[in-house]
Amino acid sequence: MRKLLFLIFIIFGGYSIDLVSSNIELLNILKKEMKRSQEELSLQKLPPYFISYYVLETQKTNIQASFGKISINSFDQSRFLDIDLRVGSHKFDNTHIIRGNPFDFSSSVSKISLPLNNDEISIRNIIWYATDQIYKNATERYEKALTNQAVKVAEEDTSDDFSKEKPIRDIQTWQNINLLHNDNNKQNYYLDTAKWAGILRNLSAKFNSHKWLHDASISFSFEVNNKLILNTDGFEVATSESFARIFIYLKTKADDGMSLPLYQSYFAFTPDGLPSEEEISKKIDEMIVLLDKLRNAPLAETYSGPAILSGEAAGVFFHEIFGHRVEGHREKDPSSSQTFKSSLGKKILPDFINVIFDPTVSEINGKAISGYYKYDDEGVPAQRVETVKNGTFNGYLMSRIPIENFPNSNGHGRKQIGYQAISRQSNLIVQATQTVSNSELRNRLIEEAKKQNKEYGLFFEQVSGGFTFTTRYIPNAFNVTPIVVYKVYVDGRPDELVRGVDLIGTPLTTFSNVILAANDIGIFNGTCGAESGGVPVSAVSPSLLVSRIEVQKKVKSQAKPPILEAPDYEAISQ
Repeated sequence: MRKLLFLIFIIFGGYSIDLVSSNIELLNILKKEMKRSQEELSLQKLPPYFISYYVLETQKTNIQASFGKISINSFDQSRFLDIDLRVGSHKFDNTHIIRGNPFDFSSSVSKISLPLNNDEISIRNIIWYATDQIYKNATERYEKALTNQAVKVAEEDTSDDFSKEKPIRDIQTWQNINLLHNDNNKQNYYLDTAKWAGILRNLSAKFNSHKWLHDASISFSFEVNNKLILNTDGFEVATSESFARIFIYLKTKADDGMSLPLYQSYFAFTPDGLPSEEEISKKIDEMIVLLDKLRNAPLAETYSGPAILSGEAAGVFFHEIFGHRVEGHREKDPSSSQTFKSSLGKKILPDFINVIFDPTVSEINGKAISGYYKYDDEGVPAQRVETVKNGTFNGYLMSRIPIENFPNSNGHGRKQIGYQAISRQSNLIVQATQTVSNSELRNRLIEEAKKQNKEYGLFFEQVSGGFTFTTRYIPNAFNVTPIVVYKVYVDGRPDELVRGVDLIGTPLTTFSNVILAANDIGIFNGTCGAESGGVPVSAVSPSLLVSRIEVQKKVKSQAKPPILEAPDYEAISQ
C-alpha cells in the first residue's frame, strides 16, 4: 500500500513525503537484539562464533518514456536485512565447501523485510525469529560439512573459512530522496520528477517519425542506498550511496529476422552530473542513424584474425576473460578452473600492461565510474589492488573468504541483498605504459591483417556486455556481445559496418595475443551478475590491438519483421 500511495502522489502533483531515517536509532535496536542473541545462543551445544546484520534501505525513483509518452513513473522505498551466522570456528565453519555437489552454494543468507520506521518491537521480533531459523540451518549444514570432509580426499587449499579483520566503526549520515520541495537540507536529495518527465517526453518523441523502430524508450532512474553493517567482530559501519542513470534503448529487425538493439547509458552519482537534454538529443539522433545502417548492413562471416577493441570493448573484454578469474574465492573451489592458480609471479600479459582494481576512485577523466565505494559489503575499507604489474600476475581480489597465501580481505567482499558476500570486481582499470595514436593503431591493424593474408581486420566499437564460464564442468570460454563492428579493409576500401557476430575465445590464448595499446581511454559502467547477485562495476581501458580474435555467428530469430507498418503517428495526433 505504501508503494501505491507514493505512486499516486507522484502522478497527481508530484508530491511525496520527506523520508528521514535515523540510522543511529536503528543501529541501537540491532545492537540490543544482537547482544541478546549472542548471549542466549552461547548456551547451546554449538554456539555461533560470528553474527552479522546487513541492512539495506533503498529509495528509488524511475521514469520511463516511449514515443513521447510516460510509461513508468514510480517511487519505491524498501528496507531489508541479511543475517550471516556462523558456527564452528574461523578455521572451519558451516560455510565450508561441500565437495562433490556442484550446486551447493553454502548457507545463503535470507532477504528479510523490515519495517520502514524504527519500531523496536517489530524489528526485534522479526530478527529473533529469522535468527532462530538461520541458526538451525547453520548447525545442520555444519554437520554435513564435517561429514563431507571426513569421506573426501585431502583438500588442496587448507586455508581458513573466514578471516579475522580489524574492526571498523564509521557511522555516516544516511541520505534521502525528497520529492516534495527543495529545502536545501544536506540530508536530502531534492528531485524534480516533473522536470525529468518533461525531458523524457521530449526526447522520446524523436522516435515517432521512424516507423521501422519496433521498440524504443528512454529512462531516468535515481536511487539512494543506505547501508548498515553490524557484527560481533566489532564492526559498525553506516554508509550512503547514490546512483543516477539515463538509459536509451532502440530496437529493430533486419529483413532476415535478426533482432538489432542499440543501447546508450549515462551514469553519475547525482542527477546534476548527467548530461544535458541537448547532448542526449544529439546522441539519440546518432543512434537512429546508426541503427538504420545496421538493419541494412551485411552479415559478418565467422572470422579468426587481428582486431581492434575500442576502450569500452576492451574493458568488457578484460572484465570477462580476466576479472572473474581473479575473484579469490574461486581459487578455493575445487570445481573452479583456477585459471591463474599457478601464475603468481609469472608473465600473463605484455610488459606494457598493468591491471588494477580500485574502488577508491570515483571518476576518471572527469567521468564518474560506478564501481566506487568506501567500504565493501562486509564493512572492510575499499582498497586498491594491483593484480598485474608490467605484465606479471600479482594476486587476487579478496573478501573475508581466505585462500592459500592470501589470509585477509582487500575490500572486495560484495553482494546484492539476499546473498552472501564473496570476492567481486569493482573498478577495473587497464593501464598501458607504452601507447600509440589511434591512427597508428589502425595502421598496425592493417599491417597485421596483411601479414596473416587477411582481406580485412575487425574493429569492435561498441559492446553490450558478455559472460564467461569459470568451472571445470564446462569449457572455460568467454563470450562478449558486440553490437557495432566494422571491417577495416587492407586495400583502402572504406570501412564496412557488419552485424551478427559474437566475440568468443579462451582466456590464456587470448591474453597472449594482445600486442599494442592506444593513448585513449574508454569507460563501461554496468552491473555484474555472479554468485552474490548484481553489483555495480566499471571497466576502463585504452583501445587494444589483438593479433588474433575469433568470432562466431550470432543466434538470430527466424521470425519475419512485422507484417503491418507502424501506426501513422502524425495522422493520429491531428
